[in-house]
Amino acid sequence: IIRHATYSALCAIAHKTDAATGEFGDLLDLIHLQGNHLVLRDAIEEAHGFLALSRPVYSAPAGPGISAIRTDREVVAAARRLFNSARPIGGTIAEKYLIGRGIIIPPQISLRYHPNVYYRDDDGNRAGHPALLAAVYDNDGKFRAINRIWIDRRGCGLAAIATPKKVLGHLLGHAVRFGKPGKILIVGEGVETILSLKTARPDLAMAAALTANHLAAFISPPHIKHLIIARDNDDAGKSAACALTERTRENGIIAHTIVPNANDFNLDLNRYGKAYMGDRLTEILADIYLSVSPSTGKQGIRLCPGNGQAGRWPNTRPRGRSPRSIPLRPAPLA
Repeated sequence: IIRHATYSALCAIAHKTDAATGEFGDLLDLIHLQGNHLVLRDAIEEAHGFLALSRPVYSAPAGPGISAIRTDREVVAAARRLFNSARPIGGTIAEKYLIGRGIIIPPQISLRYHPNVYYRDDDGNRAGHPALLAAVYDNDGKFRAINRIWIDRRGCGLAAIATPKKVLGHLLGHAVRFGKPGKILIVGEGVETILSLKTARPDLAMAAALTANHLAAFISPPHIKHLIIARDNDDAGKSAACALTERTRENGIIAHTIVPNANDFNLDLNRYGKAYMGDRLTEILADIYLSVSPSTGKQGIRLCPGNGQAGRWPNTRPRGRSPRSIPLRPAPLA
């Protein structure tokens, strides 16, 4: 096995050799052993995932028994070529897939459809499948990556493959963007999750970080004042929201977390409807406008302008719940 210097640098530990036995290794060797990985490549990919780094992309072999790794620049260039070769999603099975999820597709340039995107399985076998492509940009509008969402040929769901969603390019800190933010931005995990919120409030700027790990690592635009974190209702989403909240506070941005009733907001959209979700987002936004600057130190308290009294929360907010973690609960039945 040829070991690249990058692999050891990933773990920031040099190889250590036991003078008595001659045995040697680093953290990647430990991951390789403990994870029962057959090849070092699998251990490297596990380490990248744990550290929330973009996965290495393997190109065709450069020689007998040698797998070459493309540079970040080459990977981003390949992602751009693939995205540019795709077409708008109108009238395609990608549009049918999103409509089937209850999503109203907003005017945008971040989504495209390609009828035949290669998928490589764990054994290295390749097969082409239709895919929804979502472009990833940084805060300066620079193209960074694409999210490939493989769908079945009827557009009725995801393709029947082991990992139907993969990123090609440099994702860390960046996101799929829908709209240009003013003072408020909503950020969440998956494309379908954010498009579900966008269906309810198409006027709001939103971004999809694609995974919980990358939500935690999201780099907020420096000019915004409020970041609404639309996390999934699971432990990974909770941890990501806490990490992102701490980072944004250091940059003078007030973070607010919203949590769906189900596992994600797409399930809520299909269960309760876009009118309900739109009303809840409107209530949350109204409350944000009454929020106190973090410089006062009164975290989680809303004051009504002029009277210094605690503001009243919408009746749908459960008692005892922190104002900065607001579940989007269904309205009472009539």
